Amino acid sequence: MKRLLLFLVVFGLAVPLIGADTIELLFWTHEDPNRTEIENRYIEEFENMYPQINIKRVTYPSARIQETVLTAFSAGQGPDIFNMEINDEYPYIVNQRVAPVNAEALGYESVEAIYDSYLEGVLNPVTYQGNLYGLPLELTNWCIFLNKKYFREVGLDPEKDYPKTWEEMMEVSEKLVIRDGEILLRRGFDFRYPYYLTWLVPMVEQLGGALLNEDGTEAIINDEAWLRVLEYMKEWSPQGKNLGSPTYTNARKLFNFDKNDVAMCLTGLYQEDRIRANNPDFYYSGEWMVVPFPRFKDAVNDLGSAYYGHYYLVNSQSSEEKQYWSWKFIGYMLSHSAEYLEKVGLIQPKNELIDSDIFAEIPYSEVFLNDMEKSNIITVHEKAPRMQDLLREAVESVMLSGTTPAFALQRLKRRMNELLEEW
Repeated sequence: MKRLLLFLVVFGLAVPLIGADTIELLFWTHEDPNRTEIENRYIEEFENMYPQINIKRVTYPSARIQETVLTAFSAGQGPDIFNMEINDEYPYIVNQRVAPVNAEALGYESVEAIYDSYLEGVLNPVTYQGNLYGLPLELTNWCIFLNKKYFREVGLDPEKDYPKTWEEMMEVSEKLVIRDGEILLRRGFDFRYPYYLTWLVPMVEQLGGALLNEDGTEAIINDEAWLRVLEYMKEWSPQGKNLGSPTYTNARKLFNFDKNDVAMCLTGLYQEDRIRANNPDFYYSGEWMVVPFPRFKDAVNDLGSAYYGHYYLVNSQSSEEKQYWSWKFIGYMLSHSAEYLEKVGLIQPKNELIDSDIFAEIPYSEVFLNDMEKSNIITVHEKAPRMQDLLREAVESVMLSGTTPAFALQRLKRRMNELLEEW
């Protein structure tokens, strides 16, 4: 043991000394079959390199992982490694429930070198009071996936007639929709309920509105912009033209199977690999395409959907030894950025990946990148999850309950500002 200690001191190896006992790392993440396949392999490879490490990977549905992580942390039993959407993760950063990154364990010379290797600004959401707390599993924005043959079926040319504005989206959807009475058998398009921070807020921002003012002290800025969007959602709903509703199965989940139940959906680049996995014939048919997030005809801001990230975080309550090995394993997973892109369709925003031929060869990658360059980061705030709940209440009340947009806006503004006052 003395010789081993001398070796570690002489050669400057800052790896924690490991005894005979196995170190188990608990890793919680959201479900994704394509990620599961490659990450299980990364775990096996990592455990072969470091036999004293055992990693237990547990997956949860995207809609459930937030509640599961919150419950676990409240009981002092959170996982060593986890990832969620950044607006759900930010409260853990602010409340010091996660550990700063360990640059050495990640394989970097310094924290500054980490910043230099990523696209400018993408690490800002996980930077707090001068410390860096996470690294992105993925950075995602949403564009419109379109089934070409349903366009041709109603006499539209998908290459020319795809909806470029929200006004055109309503017109085109009316031509594509198939109904049985009031029941929609095929939707032309439908929104991604309930992720309102990702797509609804950018629609408002296109018209000059905002969720928060610049210093975050006031909510629901520019009533006219908010009212326009709420009126649009009412007209979209069963209360109006009956083109879609939060009560239907998410259009993204149906699109891949090409069963004549949805012609367009709103989703990310990762959808391409899910189409290939779910329906290879459709994937290779050439019958789908991707187009930008629409803008309002009179938009004052040229904005795509908000982009968001799932960031890997490490539990600050884990031992220093577990924290070290957690970051080392995260570094190993993130050293496979090209494979994450090719097999899962996830963009890890490293400069070398974005500049690579691999990225350029992904179908429609330029559509996503061009739209992302015109997008804002999703609202990052300690109360963001509750803000999304309030947006959901406002939108769904006008779509499903007959609430007038004016009343829904008045109530939303009051409750959102009360939330800020509490915070």
